[in-house]
Amino acid sequence: MPDQPIEQEQAAQARHREKMQKRKKMQDQEVASKSIEKGLLMVNTGPGKGKSTAAFGMVLRTLGYGQHVVVVQFIKGAWDTGERRALERFDDLVEWHALGEGFTWETQDRNRDIAACERAWAVARQAFARPDVALVVLDELNVALRYDYLPIKQVLADIAARVPGQHVVVTGRNAKPDLMEAADLVTEMGAVKHHFKNGVKAQQGVEF
Repeated sequence: MPDQPIEQEQAAQARHREKMQKRKKMQDQEVASKSIEKGLLMVNTGPGKGKSTAAFGMVLRTLGYGQHVVVVQFIKGAWDTGERRALERFDDLVEWHALGEGFTWETQDRNRDIAACERAWAVARQAFARPDVALVVLDELNVALRYDYLPIKQVLADIAARVPGQHVVVTGRNAKPDLMEAADLVTEMGAVKHHFKNGVKAQQGVEF
């Protein structure tokens, strides 16, 4: 009887090992079945926090391989943010273009907002044509599209015409259905709980 717990543990370990071996075989087969390599259009949207943060995580990953990145910020304006300060240390690999003039409720000028977005899009189009750029981040482009500051058909056509192999990440709430349909990957950030609702202001290192 005293050996029974040991035998039970050994039996449990054997069952677990067998289960994980089957799982590994299935995972290996799934990975082996994927052979396509292409430039991806990725969209981070939804009401939750973290859309731009996730995109900048991809920027960091791309920089780890010594590849060039272009960041084009729509709407937000020239904020002094921690991510911008950090990425400016990689000035040989990162181009940062903050071309918005602030949120729409701040400018209160539709024509001015449209002009700013058009200038930003011209920079984005230049990046799409560069084979040395591995990743283009279009931060808050979804907001510009939501208010029709840029024509969605032209945006999708320009992205589709980019150099082969280049990845594009679009961030912002309320992504247009046409953009999500064209995307290879869409991630929706959910809003479960946010400290802002409890009176906590935006803080350095968390929001900016």
